[in-house]
Amino acid sequence: MAGKGTPATALLGKQKVAHTLHAYDHDPRAESYGLEAVEALGLDRARVFKTLVAEVDGRLVVGVVPVTGQLDLKKLAAAAGGKKAKMADPAAAQRATGYVLGGISPLGHRSRLPVVIDASASAFETVFCSAGRRGLEVELAPGELIRLTGAVVASIAA
Repeated sequence: MAGKGTPATALLGKQKVAHTLHAYDHDPRAESYGLEAVEALGLDRARVFKTLVAEVDGRLVVGVVPVTGQLDLKKLAAAAGGKKAKMADPAAAQRATGYVLGGISPLGHRSRLPVVIDASASAFETVFCSAGRRGLEVELAPGELIRLTGAVVASIAA
């Protein structure tokens, strides 16, 4: 892999988790980072997940949903034990995770954030998510992603 590692790849290495990195040339004009990864890497879009940061009752919560869908904020709030959710301020999301938008990984955040992964991830042997940089996806077993993030699994995609 060209370039330096990320906190996500460092965590995977430290935990000795089986994973595969998939790099591609990121196009800064791409409107959807997740769909760009699907097309660039020729992946099944149902197996590629995007990481979104929301604010649930004033605290940041990470939602991981298929790139083909949207994050259902009401379902995320319920899964996180809250009442109201809204998308987080992008600057706050970047500060808390240590990643730039479009490269936010569910793994290796600067601050420990609650993570909720959409239940559809469990249907696959492996899933793809950002490895912490635009143009870099990591493929791993959904069980490992859930374990490493301490995630709650719930139906949070709209």
